[in-house]
Amino acid sequence: MKKTLVLVFHPDLGGQSHVNKALAEAAGELENVTVRDEYALYPDGNIDVKAEQQAVEAADRVVFQFPLYWFSSPALLKEWEDKVLEHGWAYGSEGHAFEGKEFVVAVSTGSPESKYQPDGDNRFTIDQVLVPFEGTANHINATWVKPFVTFASFGISDEALAEQAEAYKTFLTK
Repeated sequence: MKKTLVLVFHPDLGGQSHVNKALAEAAGELENVTVRDEYALYPDGNIDVKAEQQAVEAADRVVFQFPLYWFSSPALLKEWEDKVLEHGWAYGSEGHAFEGKEFVVAVSTGSPESKYQPDGDNRFTIDQVLVPFEGTANHINATWVKPFVTFASFGISDEALAEQAEAYKTFLTK
């Protein structure tokens, strides 16, 4: 079974997060899955680069779990990328820390999937919105995995969320 690292980037996972909290809890129930609440670890934004790199090195799959904010990620995820994905470690002639690892995005959106269509309000599919993450995976020689998406998180019922959490667990065990 693959060792999976789930890095959760939600600024209020224990408070206002309904979907990401449920998904993180579901992931934490699985064997060989380590869940890290990055905002709880780094409330001041000062990321322990070596600790994060060691966590990545111990995994076969790295999942970046976050709510979609303005067609992007929460600020700490961008900071994480800027600091942790160092030249000479993640990429470059000597940097290959992600080579052979799966790079996964688990994202939640407030809007339904119908909004993420060329003729929808957002004009772009979720795959198009996530192209920068796919580009990052490519640049660091990781294997891009089709994202796990929870659409319409603002109005999701408890029953639908429970089903989505089970689907997430299944997704993470593949």
